[in-house]
Amino acid sequence: MARNRPRRPPSNPNARPDRPPSPGDRHGRRGRRADRSDDGHWLYGRHAVLAALSNPIREVRQILMTRDAQSRLTQELAEASARRGEPVTGIQLVDRHDIDAALGHDAVHQGIAAYVGPLPERDLADILTGSDDEPMVLMVLDQVTDPHNVGAVMRSAEAFGAAAVVVTERNAPEESGTLAKSASGAVDRIPLIRVINLVRELDYLKSRGFWILGLAGEADKNLAEAGAGGRVALVLGAEGDGLRRLTREHCDLLVRLPMAGTIPSLNVSNAAAVALYELNRKNLA
Repeated sequence: MARNRPRRPPSNPNARPDRPPSPGDRHGRRGRRADRSDDGHWLYGRHAVLAALSNPIREVRQILMTRDAQSRLTQELAEASARRGEPVTGIQLVDRHDIDAALGHDAVHQGIAAYVGPLPERDLADILTGSDDEPMVLMVLDQVTDPHNVGAVMRSAEAFGAAAVVVTERNAPEESGTLAKSASGAVDRIPLIRVINLVRELDYLKSRGFWILGLAGEADKNLAEAGAGGRVALVLGAEGDGLRRLTREHCDLLVRLPMAGTIPSLNVSNAAAVALYELNRKNLA
């Protein structure tokens, strides 16, 4: 493989316009906003890049790797090729400072980076294809804007078997290298679904047999006392502001995590991990 300096993939100056909803789309939620670009972005770090290379629906446009990283990841690259269904090719062997130049010196890339296209948009109806009695957990984030937090929630959601993470179309981070690094590969393993009207989607989930639980520190019942199992959508709000008023009103029940210490609350991603553990325990009991 040739050793040469990487070129930064050119950006597409023209974002794809909104496409009309297909007959199966409810409310046209799959249509992209006109101001969302279809340009690709860099992923970096071992877990994020290998997950992308393993994902057959992920478009990988460029791969940068140091010789040291290539020698360390020989087996993982072979496994990624097997999962993708075709060999991982087109790796550019470069120096570490070349990857630094492409990503910025703050990126902890572990000697591997990939320039990728965005994942296809998903709709809630794509996930809810089975019986309305089938146990399922969804994580719903009400305007959580920090990509580190969203990525960490996705990592926990994938680890505990949640079906998807749902975010609002606005006031939520776009797919990015930062989000993917925080998700440690979960971006390519669990759907991140964007919805325009969160309240409408909560009502739709209720019609599909979901119990909507909002996590709020002032709630009377804790999550374990609620006894929720089966089909649950757990809604978490932004740090500081918490759940918005209309979101609260459309939850079936507000619950809290039992806190024994003096710190009144957890970071939203930590709270998500604890709640997911309890819901997973309940569904497996």
